[in-house]
Amino acid sequence: MFPPVIYYSFDRYYLQYYNSFVRDCKIGQETRVFHHCNLYGATIGDECLISSFVEIQEGAILHNKVRVGSFSFICNGVEIMNEVFIGSHCCFINDRNPRSFSDKWKLEKTIIEDGVSIGSGSTIMCGITIGKNSFIGAHSLVTKNVPPNELWRGSPARFVKKMI
Repeated sequence: MFPPVIYYSFDRYYLQYYNSFVRDCKIGQETRVFHHCNLYGATIGDECLISSFVEIQEGAILHNKVRVGSFSFICNGVEIMNEVFIGSHCCFINDRNPRSFSDKWKLEKTIIEDGVSIGSGSTIMCGITIGKNSFIGAHSLVTKNVPPNELWRGSPARFVKKMI
């Protein structure tokens, strides 16, 4: 039996249950954050939905009406525009050559434009832009820019068709 849904209202956003970690974030009105999330230093717009077990790092920016599926990871350097859907188990990467300890680390920004849908289990490499109203198929590995209004899928992701 599931416990009743309890929302704690913090001025303008809602935190379900008490076991999410939210620190130094700017969170917009009517945004819902579900349990077991780690959000620190992120900017999250109005009417977003952050599902359970999501981590959003410092410097990540989510604009309005973004929906993030469970178990997703959004790192520093990622900007997600309005009305974007991120499926569960999605991962964004911000360094092409990661090392445990290195002073050569270089942040590469990733832009997800308005109306994009990213299928579950996809990985988005750094330094790319996914164009407005594009679709990324489930379990895709996106390694290069995706133009607006296109469907891409696969590993690595490839163009499938133009979306109308």
